[in-house]
Amino acid sequence: MFFRRNKPRTEENTPASPSDGAPRATSADASVAYDVIGSVLTDVGCHREVNEDYIRLVQPADEERTRQRGVLALVADGMGGHAAGEVASHLAGEVITRTFYESKKPAALALHAAFMAANRHIYEAASKDERLQGMGTTCTALLLQNGTALCAHVGDSRLYLIRDGHIYVMSEDHSLVMEMVKQGLLSQEEARQHDDKNVILRALGLHPQVEVALWEQPFAVRLEDRFLLCSDGLSDLVKDEEILLLADEGEPEAACAQLVALARERGGYDNISVGLLRLAPPGAAEQQAAPEDLRATREAAEEAQSAQAADRRPPSGEIFKDE
Repeated sequence: MFFRRNKPRTEENTPASPSDGAPRATSADASVAYDVIGSVLTDVGCHREVNEDYIRLVQPADEERTRQRGVLALVADGMGGHAAGEVASHLAGEVITRTFYESKKPAALALHAAFMAANRHIYEAASKDERLQGMGTTCTALLLQNGTALCAHVGDSRLYLIRDGHIYVMSEDHSLVMEMVKQGLLSQEEARQHDDKNVILRALGLHPQVEVALWEQPFAVRLEDRFLLCSDGLSDLVKDEEILLLADEGEPEAACAQLVALARERGGYDNISVGLLRLAPPGAAEQQAAPEDLRATREAAEEAQSAQAADRRPPSGEIFKDE
């Protein structure tokens, strides 16, 4: 992702709820029983040498821990040079995951604090190593807990909800073209083709403080809801209605593979990352890969993609291990 050094517009109040046109938050029903069946996939694309994206799904193996803290998924899209973007996105993913699951605060406060901790870690790492100066990353995180969803968000990586045959954008891009759309200067379709479509106005790590968009209240989920997270390497090349077509049916693993393949067919100009979570009837997950298997697959892919930059990555403390 290309980033121009625009100062984040921290004086503006970003809507801290699902974007316009999306379903509104309603009272949660904690009795809604579901299994989370999810898959994440990242691809370097057709033109980049380094994958600066990071995507992760955390499903605690312990039922009580899942009840207390929930299932967390996040995607981060780094920027800032040959290796620095990869460092920033990995730091964001590791710090947010560790900080959130170690926190005793209520979920919303813990998620916000985790984003602020990640911003601080990235900023401090960049200030200590000239090779990393100017690095930053987008990050969009989804928390599923006790019949609700909660989202925290910085940048232009996206969260979608697929429900009843419709797709909704649940996050608002912190980008120059989105500001122009809000001001009536561009249509959504014009924004997709605009030369400045990748100019973002907020990112983790560029400044000592960052404004995090956090939903004001949790959003009630339903059985068979599907949540999709992605970097702009997917959303720039695959339209929302096409995402709906491929992600509304079937299992998440196959849908993620099809979406990445479609983005590559259309040029794959950027790194491509997508994660899909299905809220399936209880027991459905028993026939799916265990969280440990999903993690092993992800970690093997990350190791292969990031080995070339490993000696340049600053220490970030112990990576959180799902238990």
